Amino acid sequence: MNTASLHLYTADTPNGQKIPIALEELGLDYTLTHVDLNKGEQKAPDFVALNPNGKIPVLIDRGSGVTLFESAVILTYLADQHDSLGGQGRDEKLRVQQWLSFQIASVGPMLGQLWWFRHASSIANDQALDRYRNESLRLYEVVNGQLANREYIAGGCYTIADIALFTWLRTYEELNLDISPFAAVRTWLQSIEQRPAVKRGLATSRQET
Repeated sequence: MNTASLHLYTADTPNGQKIPIALEELGLDYTLTHVDLNKGEQKAPDFVALNPNGKIPVLIDRGSGVTLFESAVILTYLADQHDSLGGQGRDEKLRVQQWLSFQIASVGPMLGQLWWFRHASSIANDQALDRYRNESLRLYEVVNGQLANREYIAGGCYTIADIALFTWLRTYEELNLDISPFAAVRTWLQSIEQRPAVKRGLATSRQET
């Protein structure tokens, strides 16, 4: 794959941060367009032509002639193309995909709804806040149990499952969640956030140079 052909459309959100981190971890050259979500650029016709759902991120690989949306698909594509970050061996690769699906199906939706009702909703809804807070804490507990006896989420090596969960679970302060009971999650978050490629990926998402 011609790495110079990679172009990413993204924004500074948990889903948007995943792909710059992966690209930096893989050492790939890419160009990037920041999509201003507040201005609704993700709903513009040119962008919807890339992703009919009008969501970031989108990755274009002109070398392979593919345009991909949905962060999990993009992460898996990059891992498969470079035989890195996807796990080692059949069993670990399947675990990576399990935990990646767990993030997509559970962590993202629950923490995303908690963020909405805490920061974006114009109507106070204590019942919704309680529901999404409790479910979010339950998910932290699930991850904590998985990490109790291992360094990384899917096994012995750092993978796209760690990247996908990291960008969401690191938002606990913004969500006003107390994660002090989850020592393994806290240790894991601290370890991931110290990775140079993670720092570069987050800075790129924030449009820092």
